[in-house]
Amino acid sequence: MKINITVIIINAIALLGIAFSFYKNKQKSIKALKIAFKGTLNMAPAIGIIIILVGLLMGFFKPELISKLLGNQSGFIGIALASAAGAILMIPSLIAFPLTASLVESGASIPVAAAFITTLTMIGFVTLPIEIKEMGKRLTLLRNGISFIIAVGIALIMGALL
Repeated sequence: MKINITVIIINAIALLGIAFSFYKNKQKSIKALKIAFKGTLNMAPAIGIIIILVGLLMGFFKPELISKLLGNQSGFIGIALASAAGAILMIPSLIAFPLTASLVESGASIPVAAAFITTLTMIGFVTLPIEIKEMGKRLTLLRNGISFIIAVGIALIMGALL
């Protein structure tokens, strides 16, 4: 079993932060940990469902198909597919990064992965009605359109650099 030093460092920093928090104010720290625990419990069913769906999708789509649609030879079409999927889907980052890693391991290219992650985090197709209500239709469409163009640009630049 390979031990990942990054995981150890991140967890050590988190534990040091919790210890410092307890040192500064024990009551607030306990309250914060209770809120975090409740939030984790509330998110657990959704995360479980997403993990199951991702597993099913990875089972249905063989690595050869993923490589054909999203691999290096897919070019701009692969980037466009990944960008559209990222813009439409609403997946928490906690799930999106491992999903993207699985896609890359199955044959997706790095530029496609970048397009997927970038559009997933920058564009909110599902949340458009809320955003339109708060910011107005023109600004919402402008922000999402510019974000989409930037995301595709990032993917194309990555493809040129690799």
